[in-house]
Parts: sequence; structure tokens; C-alpha cells
Amino acid sequence: MQESPNTMEIALQNWQQREERYHSQIRPWMDAFRHRRERRQTHPVHDFLFEYYQFNRKLVSNWHPAIGDKLPVPEARRFLEYSQYSESNSTVFLDPLKLTETDTHRMEWICSLITAAMKNPERINCYGLHEWAMVYKSDCIRHESTPLRLEPEQIEATIESANICCTHYDAFRFFTQKAKPLNSRQPTADERRTNDQFGCVHFNMDLFKWCYKLHPWISSELTLDCFLLAVEARELDMRASPYDLQAIGYAPILIETTEGKQQYQSQQKAIAVKGRKLATRFLTECSELAG
Repeated sequence: MQESPNTMEIALQNWQQREERYHSQIRPWMDAFRHRRERRQTHPVHDFLFEYYQFNRKLVSNWHPAIGDKLPVPEARRFLEYSQYSESNSTVFLDPLKLTETDTHRMEWICSLITAAMKNPERINCYGLHEWAMVYKSDCIRHESTPLRLEPEQIEATIESANICCTHYDAFRFFTQKAKPLNSRQPTADERRTNDQFGCVHFNMDLFKWCYKLHPWISSELTLDCFLLAVEARELDMRASPYDLQAIGYAPILIETTEGKQQYQSQQKAIAVKGRKLATRFLTECSELAG
């Protein structure tokens, strides 16, 4: 089996420390969600990352090296249970030669989307109004067990006086039917490369999705960093929403006020900066994988 020219042997202690560090940071999130499910409890902020993205928690809970890392045997032989690994010269490594056609097509599609988004101008004037548009003039509220902090009339007034400009198709498709015509754009799935951009908190959340869609080819370190950014983006998303989350420790960002809009934009910009850096790492790992 031919090895990647970029492989680098990793000392046993080094990779085991990396593995332990990853487990210590990712598994508490997985355990917390599992415990909530067992107790039939919900978390209106964090559950979204598990229920909407529907990733395999067992797979994400386990550490995997980066492309090019060579792990010493015999300890690393347990990775051979995954079809993407090979053993050679007393080391185990992710083998790019085992990329399937499906993997390659998926990677190319994701990379083209991220590359396009990197070139698109950031839009930082949406103020998180997508969550408002999802409850606009509707009797069905997505987070039924979470109270709204505003009356329906106040939500309607905020929506109707704003310039709603959501560019993210997967957020827009959850708008109520009465809210959709109020959006300045009508994004479709086919227009993702034109519309997606790093000012969008949902697009930044999706970086985690792209990591697990390419599991285990994307390093666990990058997957973790993208997950933590998704948590940060989701928390901003919901703090700016019309829901009252103070009972679970989240102070609202009052985007219906000038000060709230400024606060939202500041945090939105910070997430965009982090997202771009993670996206660059993602494209680099994919480039190394493609050889």
C-alpha cells in the first residue's frame, strides 16, 4: 500500500495526549445531550446542534488523527476497524487511497461551497431576525416549552419594520408562510454558492456539519473547533431571538433596539472571523487529502 508523501510519524505519548484532550472536551457535550434524552428534558439552545444536524454521536465522540499522521503499532491497530486506515512500516494511518468515489464527490461539493462563500461579501445587517420570522403570525412555535419574551404583536411589529435579508436557505425554509414574502431574498438550495457567506451564523454553524460529513477524513481537532464555534453561533442565534432564555442563563440581545443591533453585529463579526480561519483549515485538510 502506497503511503501519502506527507505522512509524519507521531510519538505514542503525543497522539494519546491529543486523543485525551479531544475526549475531555467533546464527550461532556455528547453526555449532556444523552442525559437530557434519558430524562426527557430539552435544551432550546444546544439540542438544535444534535437534532437538526443528526450526526452520529458515537463516531464524533471518538478521536481521529489528521491526514499525514502516522500512529505507532501495536497501540494504533484499533483504528484498523475503520476501513479508511492502513498499516505499513509499523504505523497506522488514514489512507487517502481508500477514499471512495462518494467521499470524493462530497468533498469536492463542500469545498466548492466554502470557496464560493469565502469570496462572497459578508452581510452583517440581518440581526438574527430569522428566528423571529419562524414564529411570525403563527400559532405553532418551534420551542413550545420556552416562553417568548415579547407579545406576538411586538414580534410582528419588529418584523414588519425591519429589512429581513436572510441568505441561508436552510434557515429561510423554516420561515412561516407569512414571513417568507417579507425576506428581501428568496434563497433556494441551488443558489447556495451565490448566497452563503460568513456573516451568516448558520453558515458558520454548518462548518461542523461539513466536518462530520467527511468523517473520519477531517481531523478531530478541526471537528472540535468547528463544533465549539457552532455552539457559540447557536447561543448568539438564540440570545437574539424573541425567546426568553434567562431561566437557563442567557441574557437576551435586544435586537429590536439600536444598542442590541450593535451588540449582535459585534459578535456576528467575531464569529465570521473565526469561521473564515476554520474554513481555511478545512480547505487545507481537504487539499492534503486529495493529494
